Amino acid sequence: MNIVKHIVMWDVKGDTDKERRKHIEILKTAFEGLQGKIPGMRRLEIGVDVSNIDYACDVVLYSEFDSLEALQGYASHPEHLRVRRELGDMRIARHQVDYAM
Repeated sequence: MNIVKHIVMWDVKGDTDKERRKHIEILKTAFEGLQGKIPGMRRLEIGVDVSNIDYACDVVLYSEFDSLEALQGYASHPEHLRVRRELGDMRIARHQVDYAM
């Protein structure tokens, strides 16, 4: 069995640091709420950038799945789809990498 790692990085919307921090906290809380709800998800972490480098993303999601099928199940799982709807256009840029180990 190969573990599949799913990494997603986002920039969030916001004209001020306060607005961006609010959106980051909403995103962080929403995704952390998925823990224990997705079959085949082994691990989920949300990290917030502390580097303040201009090319860094604001937030990273790191997750591990039992298989590619489990990751595909996550993508269409009702709880994940609910979080995506709730966050709407709060995320303005998205980068993703999935790989098996």
